[in-house]
Amino acid sequence: MSQTILVTGTSSGFGKLIVKTLAVKGHSVIATMRNATTKNAEVAKELAAIDNVEVVELDIANEESVNDGFKSVLKKYGHIDILVNNAGVVGFGLFEATSIAKMQAIFDINLWGTVRTTQAILPSMRQNKSGLIINITSGLGVFAAPFVTPYAMSKFAAEGLAEGLRTEVRPYGIEIVTIPAGPFPTGIDSKAAGFSADKTDIMESYGPEAAAASDRFGGEMVASIERTKADPQEIADAVLEIINLKPGNRPNSVVVNRMGLGAEQKYLDLKPVYKQEMFNGIGWSEFAK
Repeated sequence: MSQTILVTGTSSGFGKLIVKTLAVKGHSVIATMRNATTKNAEVAKELAAIDNVEVVELDIANEESVNDGFKSVLKKYGHIDILVNNAGVVGFGLFEATSIAKMQAIFDINLWGTVRTTQAILPSMRQNKSGLIINITSGLGVFAAPFVTPYAMSKFAAEGLAEGLRTEVRPYGIEIVTIPAGPFPTGIDSKAAGFSADKTDIMESYGPEAAAASDRFGGEMVASIERTKADPQEIADAVLEIINLKPGNRPNSVVVNRMGLGAEQKYLDLKPVYKQEMFNGIGWSEFAK
């Protein structure tokens, strides 16, 4: 059955592939991106030429842009069945050497961007008593690693958002699924400079050992992508598979990570069981049904 789906961050990487994958299956896809008439004009034209795709200018770091964009889309389509929060950025480097301003910039997209779009769509989904929100998060939002601490912080927060919210909206027929993604060749790292460690004096004070360790970490990430032949299409395929599942039977999380050993999925699968035990007796069990 064809559904109306809004995807954020579609100018490249996962987002672009998700749009193409869903449109081919007959879904009506709203592909949102920044700079659709300037820097991203070429990719916007490419996506708009695909049947079932409409490109909409939307900056998830700007509340007015999000609210205006969703208002316009809802007015035209009447409803949005599915929201895919895909837009994201990454930053590298030592935590101490990263200014709060850089961290805030990461959070403004990876966390607050997701908050803005989610709050913009929830009223409509609650009114319709149905909806699906898929958040592309990260394996680094389940188990943190050094030299990407601010990024991991933002993704941990995004996982926490989904985990807490899904119980609140379940009575309204709304499901929230996260896809903690592993390392894939999406080009996101090419945009990292604007979000990476910026305090050079602190970086230098850590000495060459820290710089070498950071380089080794980055090298291992690149090597793992090449070694496992990680294909970003796997994320788009996972989004499609989640959409195709019967409402009410979708998992909380679907890990897509060729580098991992399945640890993230095992951990995430166990969390609901422990949460139920923790919160029984304080009103949780009745509301969580």
